[in-house]
Amino acid sequence: MKLVEYEAKDVLKRYGIPVPQGIVVTSVEEAYKAACKLKPPFAVKAQVPVSGRGKAGGILFAYSPDEVKVIAEKLLGMHIKGLPVKSLLIEEKLSIKKELYFGITVSRVDQTYIMIASQEGGVDIEEIAERSPEKVMTLRLDPWLGLQPYHARLAARFMRYSGDALLSLENIFQSIYRAGMDYDAELIEVNPLAETIDGNFVALDARIVVDDNALFRHKELQEKYFELLSPHEREAAKHDLAYVDLDGDLGIICNGAGLTMATIDVVHLFGGRPANFLDVGGGASPERIAAAVKMLLLNPKVKVILINILGGITRCDEVAKGILDALRSTGIKKPLAVRLVGTNEEQGRRMLSELGISVVDSMEDAVRQAVGMVRGDGRDGDYR
Repeated sequence: MKLVEYEAKDVLKRYGIPVPQGIVVTSVEEAYKAACKLKPPFAVKAQVPVSGRGKAGGILFAYSPDEVKVIAEKLLGMHIKGLPVKSLLIEEKLSIKKELYFGITVSRVDQTYIMIASQEGGVDIEEIAERSPEKVMTLRLDPWLGLQPYHARLAARFMRYSGDALLSLENIFQSIYRAGMDYDAELIEVNPLAETIDGNFVALDARIVVDDNALFRHKELQEKYFELLSPHEREAAKHDLAYVDLDGDLGIICNGAGLTMATIDVVHLFGGRPANFLDVGGGASPERIAAAVKMLLLNPKVKVILINILGGITRCDEVAKGILDALRSTGIKKPLAVRLVGTNEEQGRRMLSELGISVVDSMEDAVRQAVGMVRGDGRDGDYR
């Protein structure tokens, strides 16, 4: 779950990390009133849970409440990377001497958290690492010990600070780490962490990504989590389905995340465009299969449904029953390409064939068939 900027900053404030004075608004009138309560100049920031808002025109500056009002009219309702802007953060714009970066994230390679510090901030850390790798420091953290004070001081020295400034950064870095661990964050970063002209350090922007699997420990975030989901993702969550919207027109249903990702890759290889990631999981019941198929039948952008099941604990006859139940209950007919292999596969194939649905043996054949159906030209998918 990605927190928007003001939510991430609320977390940081609770851990004693300085942030600019700001007010969250949801209308043009509120934006004007907020600006009247703050000191100019102002930063007007679109609140959407994505990076790169500045490059997308989602962060603008103003020097009077009237200018804030004009900017709010422009930003509210616009879309940034496909997400609508429903709220803005109006902040006091600070005079900055230097911008830094500090973050804690999970390293899949090291299977633990790593600390990332950079002498330069304000842009994507990946961009800095590629352009000036000597400015970026990474450090693997022992999962038993976590971020120790000497780690924080090491990062501050790498940023070329000493004395009181080093001690201030040490406290901020440790607080960021504690916040990240308390919130089960996969990522917590402050970018930029700004040094102001009076020598203080302030978190100008912040991102926190909370592990979805840990939301049961954060009741205050669960309701917000469902608000951030798309309508299809909310429906999938009701049935314990792993679902992600994509931008294509070929619907995909598989059992197992690895098989789903492999199927998506093969669809791309054959020239198709996946409409979604949908994993029904292992041992899926007929009801769960039916819910998955219904979702794609009711999704207007899905032209063809590709079902790729490798049955182990998942029974192919129950998969077939779920498919048939969804078709009968919705009354909607869309072309189906089905691969059904594993436990009770002969029974499942027979159930589908009685309705005229053919089943193939290999993933490649199913994908080729599905891509050809989307094209509507009678051709199977080709390698590009």
